[in-house]
Amino acid sequence: MSSISLLEDYEALPHDNVVLIEVAWEVANKVGGIYTVIQTKAKITTDEWGENYVLMGPYFEQNVRTQVELVEPMNPAIKRTIDLMNSKGCKVYFGRWLIEGNPCVILFDVAATSWNLDHWKAELWECCSIGIPWYDREANDAVLFGFLITWFLGEFDVDREAGERQIYHRYCMERAAVHCTHVFTTVSEITAVEAEHLLKSKPDVVTPNGLNLKKFSVMHEFQNLHSRSKMRIQEFIRGHFYGHLDFDLDKTVYFFIAGRYEFTNKGADVFLEALARLNYLLRAHQSAVTVIAFFIMPARTNNFNVESLKGQAIRKQLWDTANRVKEKFGSKLYESLLVGQLPDVNRMIDREDLTMMKRALYSTQRHSLPPVCTHNMLDDSTDPILNTIRRLSLFNHPNDRVKVIFHPEFLSSTSPLLPLDYEEFVRGCHLGVFPSYYEPWGYTPAECTVMGIPSISTNLSGFGCFMEEHITDPSAYGIYILDRRFKGLDECCNQLTSFLYSFCQQSRRQRIIQRNRTERLSDLLDWRYLGRYYTHARLLALAKAFPSNFSQDITRMSASFHYPQPNSPSSSFHSSPRYSESNDVRYNEEEEDEKDRKNIKLSSSMDLVPEQNKSLNDVLASSNYNIINHTIPASAMPTNPSSSTNPSKPSNPGSSTNPSSSTNPSKPSNPGSSTNPSSSTNPSKPSNPSSSTNPSKSSNPSSSTNPSKSPNPSSSTNPSKSPNPSSSTNPTKPANRSDASKPANPGDTSSPSNSTEARKSTPG
Repeated sequence: MSSISLLEDYEALPHDNVVLIEVAWEVANKVGGIYTVIQTKAKITTDEWGENYVLMGPYFEQNVRTQVELVEPMNPAIKRTIDLMNSKGCKVYFGRWLIEGNPCVILFDVAATSWNLDHWKAELWECCSIGIPWYDREANDAVLFGFLITWFLGEFDVDREAGERQIYHRYCMERAAVHCTHVFTTVSEITAVEAEHLLKSKPDVVTPNGLNLKKFSVMHEFQNLHSRSKMRIQEFIRGHFYGHLDFDLDKTVYFFIAGRYEFTNKGADVFLEALARLNYLLRAHQSAVTVIAFFIMPARTNNFNVESLKGQAIRKQLWDTANRVKEKFGSKLYESLLVGQLPDVNRMIDREDLTMMKRALYSTQRHSLPPVCTHNMLDDSTDPILNTIRRLSLFNHPNDRVKVIFHPEFLSSTSPLLPLDYEEFVRGCHLGVFPSYYEPWGYTPAECTVMGIPSISTNLSGFGCFMEEHITDPSAYGIYILDRRFKGLDECCNQLTSFLYSFCQQSRRQRIIQRNRTERLSDLLDWRYLGRYYTHARLLALAKAFPSNFSQDITRMSASFHYPQPNSPSSSFHSSPRYSESNDVRYNEEEEDEKDRKNIKLSSSMDLVPEQNKSLNDVLASSNYNIINHTIPASAMPTNPSSSTNPSKPSNPGSSTNPSSSTNPSKPSNPGSSTNPSSSTNPSKPSNPSSSTNPSKSSNPSSSTNPSKSPNPSSSTNPSKSPNPSSSTNPTKPANRSDASKPANPGDTSSPSNSTEARKSTPG
């Protein structure tokens, strides 16, 4: 295999010319969530590395035309390498990705190098005993892309053990890549466990995914955006359910699940089963709440459903008719008042108006149920979502309190059916449900969080594990963690049903309070904070690759601190909307907001570098540089007055109990149930926030009788007593946590403009 020793050239260069190269198939090529990771992380990485940060990805002409500006490389070593590869029959392009930060990209035309495929596959077989089938196009592209990257970097060394085992070729390729890295990283704790068992390699650093909060930053306006987007969703609902609009839209909550159409992996099967059980509970308790669940998953369709389009047309016709009658009514009312007479109501609407309104009313008559699917499916008889809906009889019947809408297409503001972008749609919903069985990270619940929308995740997703680790009571902040790791399928369905039913029992005021708390977690997902993990991984890689040149002190980062359980209004103890609309003067939302902002005060990843204007050589060569040299003064930490933490012996942040594991693995406690703050044990070793003090006596909502099989709903465990985010423990006793385990944020930009007055007055 031909190679170019590009890295050897760099060894002779000064340290400030070290180049950080990031390789990914989704560089300027949107396929899935990794595209969002790279796109949002580019700005903070470019700020840190400048022109020395280069991304490598595949070249696709249709993507490059709209996303990349092709330019000549400024780095002479990169230009020399590209010219040399192009002279040997490759097609390599250099440009700038037109995203925030404008990072440099090197793109490889995989198809133009397919003449080398057989040769490289033979070499892969000879070196590693990994055979690639001819029909596996994805694997073939991976081979071409990998060898082109190797060709460019001039270094290729695989672990021969992977080939000798003769395991499935993709698994072998991944394991070989892991064993050849200087630093192996994974996106979450759950994937770290997976890698340790399957790839036989423990990750050096866990690098969680973040978001560029500038995109979602609307400060206190997010509640108003929720109200406006919800009204637009309601317009769609009015058309979709014409003729059967016998439920109160003011008492309707909107749930949704979105992502790739992976029926089991994304948890659509569990969600549908829980919706059927929720429907039974709401009907049995004669609840006035209606739930509309959206499934936004792209599938094979040929066009919109005629019945769905007809519903929107009828809605528009009714709107136009009402406007015409309103204009004529207003004109007659105006003329009557001008002459000094009270209007005669019987003469305000004439026969023509009545005829027009009757014709519009007759057009709303419907002899069929509202459609479940908005499109014509190509594989209707074999579609897993539709087949499950048929099995559970969720057909949008008037008696059903749970309605289902399957939208098998990504949302777009140009759609004639539901003209909303995904971000607007999410803001208009009340709850995102993502009960994934496999999710390395999970961007959908993270996006919900930064937009102030509560969500349900699992402890088999990276996002769920991350939130369990950082928040004492995630459900109080609108982050419900479903236990899919230690519970069976039926128990998971019961627990999810409990979460959904508890959410339906919340009042409008409680939902507003919860959205405020959810939005305040945004800083936790900002790349300014999460970028520190990548900084640590890069410094560690340089120290391993060039120990003589990069011998700075690399210490292990730790962020195992917990945000305390928030205070709750006393009215929240009554979970029924009937009794919880009153205002409670004892609960001050502004004080709660200020307290949470102070608790969730995070250091920027750029704080890890002493001075941004300092050259990379000075930063990396500094002998006293420590990556986790950030602590918060004890005076700035709110402490529990009932605790007696010894300030001379701060707790070890890394010694906290892993929130994903319980005391008794065979009987894990419910992630939603919190520890009693007043009965915590050693403050330096906080207990698992998702478990109660006595695991054997914890209230587990998933252990209730199956609601779909219980003849007497009142005999089962009341789901409304499940961990309610607004019904926490004694508000005067916040959960105690270690003072030494919470980093400060010297650059915190919280301002008085984050007022909550606009939030409290916004409809839920």
